[in-house]
Amino acid sequence: MLRVAEQYAGTDTGRQRRANEDSLLARSPLFVVADGMGGAQAGEVASRIAVETFQGGLQDTAQPELALAALAHAANSRIHELSHVNAEQAGMGTTLTAVYVGADDVAIAHVGDSRAYCFRDGQLQRLTDDHSLVDELMRQGRLTPEEALEHPQRSVITRALGPEGMVEVDTRSVQARSGDVYLLCSDGLTTMIGEQQIEAVLLANPRLRDAGEALITAANEAGGRDNITVVLLRLEDVQVGQGAAFDEHTTMVGLPVVPPPAVSPPAVPPPAGSSSSIPTPGFSTAAMGPPTDSTPRPSRRRTPRAAQVSASGTGGRKRRRLRHGGALVFLATVLVVLGAGAYLAFQSVYFIGTNNRGLVTIFEGLPYRLPGNLALYSSQYVSGVSASTLSAEQRHSLLDHSLRSEGNAAARVHSLELEQLE
Repeated sequence: MLRVAEQYAGTDTGRQRRANEDSLLARSPLFVVADGMGGAQAGEVASRIAVETFQGGLQDTAQPELALAALAHAANSRIHELSHVNAEQAGMGTTLTAVYVGADDVAIAHVGDSRAYCFRDGQLQRLTDDHSLVDELMRQGRLTPEEALEHPQRSVITRALGPEGMVEVDTRSVQARSGDVYLLCSDGLTTMIGEQQIEAVLLANPRLRDAGEALITAANEAGGRDNITVVLLRLEDVQVGQGAAFDEHTTMVGLPVVPPPAVSPPAVPPPAGSSSSIPTPGFSTAAMGPPTDSTPRPSRRRTPRAAQVSASGTGGRKRRRLRHGGALVFLATVLVVLGAGAYLAFQSVYFIGTNNRGLVTIFEGLPYRLPGNLALYSSQYVSGVSASTLSAEQRHSLLDHSLRSEGNAAARVHSLELEQLE
């Protein structure tokens, strides 16, 4: 069966937009990208509603395509209803590309012009069709790919969540393989760099975090005309039962388990006189005591005393080795339990900091590094806000590395992205 071995999720405002209307969800085995439309007070709301609808996961994992489509329809209804209640959000909508990783297949639900790709054996394969005007014209043979790049209506999408009460959701499943890398992205990436460049970046950066950051950087260097969102996940094949203790909705990044050193404790001599009361291998209890009338006398060819001492010593050493081995097993068990407890504790706390591009980022774990540059944290969400744009008060309250709950960290960064952080 397959599971997610590595993942990356990042979003960036780009160089020409003031707000980020993209939203994402990266909670294995479910991944979602949504690109809102309708302005900062509408598109951002629509994409957030879409992602929130998927946060509870799939109700029916036996039929993931149907379950994904049901969630997409539920999101469409919520967005459509809200757009009729609030005049400022009238006509708002969002794209949606969702991926669910099953035991053998990857299920996809899709509306709009965000995209899903599979990177396999060094080649990039597109898994979704854009619901856009230029793509419709290309599929009809009325427009060439070269003409589509310069078409004045290339940004017009023909299907989205929200504008209509009912929406058609494309679904499909693909046979997955160990080693596959799946990419979900908003059109802020694909309108800036071509698929050949995306493929080249994935080839050049085996580590998904490096690949994701490189894709966002490349889109910005090409102009960054729109918000850029990138989600990457790599699959691996595991035996049934392996990793069963992990939450299926969380990708676990484990710390290396180092076995305790094999140090032999000092030998402990047996208590005086114990050799005559404890049977040793090869000797019966009766043979250790003085012969009686009822006990057959041993033959005159007696075992040399040195051999008796040697045999007794061998038995004592075996017993000591068993005791010492049991102590080491107990010690190793205690260390594993303590390590597992510490690991779970790391996974339940979050803090806010900046990544290597200076963007405000939510990290999971503790804000420390161990000797050997071993980090006790991992990046969970990269916002599109640069720390250089924050006021001194905002930097002090937000980037102090205080430990937070996941909900608190997400709410703070979300307020920051909406420019509502006090």
